[in-house]
Amino acid sequence: MRQAIFLHFFLGTLACLSLFCVKAEDPYRYYTWTVTYGTISPLGFPQLGILINGQFPGPTIECVTNDNIVVDVINMLNEPLLFTWNGIKQRKTPWQDGVLGTNCPIPPNTNWTYKFQTKDQIGTYFYFPSTLMHRAAGGFGGFNIQSRSVIAIPYPIPVEEFTLLVGDWYNSSHKALQKRLDSGIPLPLPDALLINGLPSGSTFTGEKGKTYKFRVSNVGIATSINFRIQGHNMTLVEVEGSHTVQDVYDSLDVHVGQSVAVLVTLNATVKDYFIVASTRFTKPILTATSLLRYAGSSTPASMPLPIGPTYQIHWSMQQARTIRWNLTANAARPNPQGSYHYGTIPIQRTLILANSETQINGSLRYAVNSVSYVNPATPLKLADYYNISGVFKLNSIKDFPLSVPAVFGTSVIGTTLHYFIEIVFQNNETTIQSWHLDGYSFWTVGYGSGKWTPDMRKRYNLADANTRYTVQIFVYPQSWSAILVSLDNKGIWNLRSAIWSRQYLGQQLYIRVWNDEKSLFTEFDAPDNALYCGKVKHP
Repeated sequence: MRQAIFLHFFLGTLACLSLFCVKAEDPYRYYTWTVTYGTISPLGFPQLGILINGQFPGPTIECVTNDNIVVDVINMLNEPLLFTWNGIKQRKTPWQDGVLGTNCPIPPNTNWTYKFQTKDQIGTYFYFPSTLMHRAAGGFGGFNIQSRSVIAIPYPIPVEEFTLLVGDWYNSSHKALQKRLDSGIPLPLPDALLINGLPSGSTFTGEKGKTYKFRVSNVGIATSINFRIQGHNMTLVEVEGSHTVQDVYDSLDVHVGQSVAVLVTLNATVKDYFIVASTRFTKPILTATSLLRYAGSSTPASMPLPIGPTYQIHWSMQQARTIRWNLTANAARPNPQGSYHYGTIPIQRTLILANSETQINGSLRYAVNSVSYVNPATPLKLADYYNISGVFKLNSIKDFPLSVPAVFGTSVIGTTLHYFIEIVFQNNETTIQSWHLDGYSFWTVGYGSGKWTPDMRKRYNLADANTRYTVQIFVYPQSWSAILVSLDNKGIWNLRSAIWSRQYLGQQLYIRVWNDEKSLFTEFDAPDNALYCGKVKHP
């Protein structure tokens, strides 16, 4: 009898545990994207664009922290294709990063399915095609991660959210732009600026007295922008996945590849107001507008447009320094952001990376520490996983700039899992730079003019520097930006210029974060559906 009671108890316990495990699994969100060329007319005349399910821009992914994202991409283009997820860390899944260093591209007229988790992330992101110059033709969209209901956010929940994808645009097709770069001719100033695929006319409607969240991303390929709303202030609450000190701004600079989220309270007269984005550091200045419409408005927005900064570089640097980490707010986890005291951690390695425009064999190239990156036929991640030799050499790029002629190379920096490193971006050119690191967010601890020296560390913000995944480097004509990174995500990760012509012509490299332990706690095995190319054949 006792054995029967024990057996029933044991089976009941197993059943409860099984039910708990099923319920404990994080939700799945499934998407099927058919990617095609199609005719779009953002500037009033037909152009060849990249559409997702017939849409330009593409559909916005809305999800929650820790959701599992499954995206089946059907490539109906006549070229291989990859999508990358700007700012999504791909914890344990570098296979899903969607750049040529980690993935074989999806061949035309085939499909491939991305599977990844938004592990321990909240915030404002976007996706885009990472192959060739496809990004200049569309294929981009928003990617928003909400906090879990059990995690408090440090501001009242807004009535509604609006996603704004702001980016520069060219009259020429992406293939014409690519041909121009291949011929050694730099890209000219873009022809226009778009908000959600339009130079003007998109409308966002709200009610007087209510507060709304605007998620703004710079999805362009070349130019920084300034964003503002006529007659309204904006409270900054989030930058690229971290809650910020809630300072109020009348305009915000958003550099190429960056994202912000602001709260706007509709406390003005009931009418329409202009939402304005304009280019920074360009001549002429390009402008795009949308409308903020109060419900019941019958009064159109009136000129003049609110004035924004144009070429004031110091103004932009000063504003960047005001963006600080909200130390008491929770992010994706219940512990406060400020519980991680990054400023007390010893730096174990310093990388000083200098960008340059150069000529190699008489052709225009862009380089980092005198190496202009060339994609090998075999993705670095596949070569590393299967121990394929002859694809890349570790530390084939120096940790600091050298005064030597630039050369072609496949630049990979070898690092150790759990190292804490400093990266200094040195800009000796006369154009603003924007750098993005896949797989990570980092602390933007310092900006300055001139040449960086170790003495500059005295200026670092080691208390409440904000974390983000894309950082700008200003010009004076020389400037630097410094970041600190905790290398806690195993894999091979792309560090690249977010200015796409520069990335395309070599201003990028990869960082290999490694230890000798093979464990599913740090990195998953190659997925069953992995694509193979180059020297790696299907096992």
